[in-house]
Amino acid sequence: MSASPIAIRAPGDVALMREAGRIVCEILDELETLCVPGATTLDLDRRAEELIAKHKAKAAFKGYGPKDAPFPAVICISLNEEVVHGIPSRQRVIAGGDLVKLDFGVSYQGWFGDSARTVEVGPVSPAAARLARVTRECLAKAIAAAVPGNHVGDLSHAIQSHAEAAGYSAVRDFVGHGIGRRLHEQPQIPNFGTAATGLRLRPGMTLAIEPMVNQGTFKVEILDDDWTAVTLDRQLSAHAEHTILVTDGPPEVLTRRR
Repeated sequence: MSASPIAIRAPGDVALMREAGRIVCEILDELETLCVPGATTLDLDRRAEELIAKHKAKAAFKGYGPKDAPFPAVICISLNEEVVHGIPSRQRVIAGGDLVKLDFGVSYQGWFGDSARTVEVGPVSPAAARLARVTRECLAKAIAAAVPGNHVGDLSHAIQSHAEAAGYSAVRDFVGHGIGRRLHEQPQIPNFGTAATGLRLRPGMTLAIEPMVNQGTFKVEILDDDWTAVTLDRQLSAHAEHTILVTDGPPEVLTRRR
């Protein structure tokens, strides 16, 4: 069997990724408290930019993408039927009952961390709360499968099977990914797939696993801003993501509260 083309991180590199992950988590913690009725998504973006500078990090998302239409903000904020890549705006006002998806990353001394969470601006409907909970469970099950000897397909299958067992669908147009010196590296980690297929996992790999789960169809469409993805049927969507390190034992979550 040929050697894996996926980078295996040295201990010093992992230490810097831990720091990047800590910064991402701390900033998301504060932004979550700002998800209140009446706040605009632009308010959150501006605060995120201030906190990035405070931590002496760099925004991972701002300027990312094609040169003619790069992402214009430091955080993706997607509400309700928006799946991912929502652009912060003064006109987008958070309301009670919303599901607010915060997707955020930074680079620290050249190493990236990436995480997402779904914030429930309470009280939300029981259906919205259940969707958010199941999405977090999908992420937890995929992380638990990220052990040496397993395959990328095991992570994908864990997400898809749990989402579909709950009556939901796993988004197919966007995937998790390797992460390290760049925000998006190989391998791709789809939110659907077959167990025991794909790349075999090895200690030292760093991955960003990110289930996106929809109430209805898995199909999405991109709005006229060329970034915001919404569910095709305009039903709710939820998103959860962590950057993890594959170890000799259980995976280490680099973007979790410590």
